[in-house]
Amino acid sequence: MILTFASKETEQIWNGIRVKKMPIEIQNVGRRKLRMLNNSQDISDLRIPPSNRLEKLTGKLNEYYSIRINKQWRVIFVWEKGNASEVQIIDYH
Repeated sequence: MILTFASKETEQIWNGIRVKKMPIEIQNVGRRKLRMLNNSQDISDLRIPPSNRLEKLTGKLNEYYSIRINKQWRVIFVWEKGNASEVQIIDYH
C-alpha cells in the first residue's frame, strides 16, 4: 500500500489529475505502475512483469527501490513492512 508521496505531481497523477511537468503517456503508464505498487503486499510482487525491472538503488538513493516506466522514467519508493512511502515518479537520467 502507498502511504506517502514525495511529490505533489505524483500524488496528482495517482488521483487522476494531469500534470504539466511530464508527458501524458508517462502519466498513464505511471498511474498503472502506482496501482501495482499500491496492490503489492511483498516487494517481490513487483518483479512481475519483468519489464518493471525492480531494483534497489545505490548512492544517495540507497534507501529507495525503483520500477521502470520506460528507459528514462522511474517510480521510486521506500519499502518498509509491506508498504511504500516517499513514492515519486522521476526522470532518472
